[in-house]
Amino acid sequence: MPTPPAPPVRHFEDYPQSAVFELGSIKVQPDELRSFAQRFDPQPFHVDAQAAAASPYGGIIASGWHTGSLTMRLLATQFLSPASSLGSPGIDELRWLAPVRGGDELWVRVTIESARRSASNPQRGVVISRIETRNQEGDLVMSMKAVNLLRCRPIG
Repeated sequence: MPTPPAPPVRHFEDYPQSAVFELGSIKVQPDELRSFAQRFDPQPFHVDAQAAAASPYGGIIASGWHTGSLTMRLLATQFLSPASSLGSPGIDELRWLAPVRGGDELWVRVTIESARRSASNPQRGVVISRIETRNQEGDLVMSMKAVNLLRCRPIG
C-alpha cells in the first residue's frame, strides 16, 4: 500500500461543532478479506467460500472489524493530525449495517457532534463525532460515534 500524504496539521480548534470532513475512499482488496478474517474473525462467511455461498450473504463478506480497520486507516491519514491527536477513550454506537465485499470502495464522512475543552486539562479538547462509512453505491455500511482527545493550538 503506498504511503498516503501527511494529514493536515490540525488542533482542537480546527474541529468545531457541526463541521463535516469528507475523507476520501479506500478500496477493499478481495485477497485481504480471508487473510484478515482467518487471523481475527474466522467465521465461516468470512473465510469459507462454500459456507459463505450458503449463508444469507451469498458469498464471502468482510469482517466488521476489517471494515472498522479500513475506516480507521482513513481517519488516521486524513482526519486525525499527528500534531494534536492524543488517542481515544472509546467509541459508542458501533453498527455494521450492510455487508462489505471484495472490490467495494468505502467512503468515510465525519461530522463533529460536539467539541469542548477538557475540564481537567484546558490544553486538551474532547471531540465527539459521528463517523459514517458508505460503499460505492452510497449504502451506509458502518457507523459509530467516536470520542477523541486533541491538543489545543499552542499559544503564540
